[in-house]
Amino acid sequence: MYQYKDIEQLHSDLKSHSVSCVNLVQQYIQKIKEKQHLNIYLEIFEQSALEQAQKVDEDISKGIIKPLSGLVVSIKDNLCYKNHACNAASKILEGFISTYTATAVQRLIDNGAIIIGRTNCDEFAMGSSNENSAFGPVKNPLNEEYVPGGSSGGAAASLSAHLCMAALGSDTGGSVRQPASFCGVIGLKPTYGRISRWGLIAYASSFDQIGTFTYTIKDAAKILSVIAGADEFDATCAEIPVPDYLSEITNFQNKKFKIAYFPETIDVDGLNPVVKTSIQKIIEQLNQNGHSVEPVNFNYLKYLIPTYYVLTTAEASSNLARYDGVRYGYRYKDAKDVEEMYKKTRSIGFGTEVKRRILLGTFVLSVGYYDAYYTKAQKVRHLIYKAIKEVFQKYDAILMPTTPSAAFKIGEKTDDPLKLYLEDIYTVLANIVGIPAISIPAGVDENQLPFGIQILTDSFSEGKLFAVSKIISDLK
Repeated sequence: MYQYKDIEQLHSDLKSHSVSCVNLVQQYIQKIKEKQHLNIYLEIFEQSALEQAQKVDEDISKGIIKPLSGLVVSIKDNLCYKNHACNAASKILEGFISTYTATAVQRLIDNGAIIIGRTNCDEFAMGSSNENSAFGPVKNPLNEEYVPGGSSGGAAASLSAHLCMAALGSDTGGSVRQPASFCGVIGLKPTYGRISRWGLIAYASSFDQIGTFTYTIKDAAKILSVIAGADEFDATCAEIPVPDYLSEITNFQNKKFKIAYFPETIDVDGLNPVVKTSIQKIIEQLNQNGHSVEPVNFNYLKYLIPTYYVLTTAEASSNLARYDGVRYGYRYKDAKDVEEMYKKTRSIGFGTEVKRRILLGTFVLSVGYYDAYYTKAQKVRHLIYKAIKEVFQKYDAILMPTTPSAAFKIGEKTDDPLKLYLEDIYTVLANIVGIPAISIPAGVDENQLPFGIQILTDSFSEGKLFAVSKIISDLK
């Protein structure tokens, strides 16, 4: 089976009729079944995927090639797809079938993509290791003793294991970029509001953003050009026109960029020495190639994790109140009265980590603590936003690690939630201030496991983000 790693090669072969979409999908289905032990896919959409493949083949026979024709895509189990199950990897949504399709998923389909199945994830996207799923942990395809990252661990692993050509995930605090780093692929979180959240099961509404996993920066640019843009179903989705991101990469290719890095993110004991050396080498190479990479002090690093977890748990407490066993999903059937039904349904239906975050969120929103925690966190969020905007007045991009290290072993950090929360220390910044960020592969550690480097740019400047990322990936 030929493993397609870019849309351009796929389209070349489709046009020459050296491959058919139906045949490709059949091969992917077979390979997914062979790799079931990795626990990546919760469900393969065999019938609908083959029907879509047949339609794309018919279009190609008529000379119709759409931007994503034949692209086999997996979707995270928190993205709705009409007449298909969607559980957010939680028992509480047991038996739920989507009644509509998420805008991002629909735009993929409208442009010729084929949805192959739904991937495992941390329950309600809450986690950094994909160990919080009600359906068990995902194994990292590169070393099955290690986690793939989270919460979009299944999505990242589906690409790393060559069980699709691209994947959709969601990123609330690094849930696309962190698993991309652990699985050695490219993970993009666009600007907040760049992609419609219609059909994405909410965790923390002012942080959530749909993102992509790809093998190449060009494919990330192509997919974003297709799925981004205004949506009447999502009032938070920006009305700003979507540019041709591939053209923007070309337009920026001869530009010499001014790039900032925060010494506080690199000169720390918690950063793996191999990751540190790799980033220092990249900074040195960029300077040698005529770009300007300079240190900039950022005094808010220690406030990122507290701010993020106070605000996201508060929003989660509100968003997850709708799962009560009354309207859909799991319901405890042996309750004596309504109150017991609510309590038992939510106690049994939600996993440990989800319950922990609901309790934390309810606490910070409670009378007597609202001002001390939630209001204060919102003020700090605004200060962080202002500080980052000041950086972008002088610099085109910010460079930092994606994660403190490469992947850790399954079960290694499950007993200490704080250790897991600190895995997000470098990724939550982009979600707190709503800017785009991307993780690209940067090397391997002493265990031969991959890690990424992260690039951030100002709001709605994904073209510049792709251009800087391309320059850095071409250094190797």
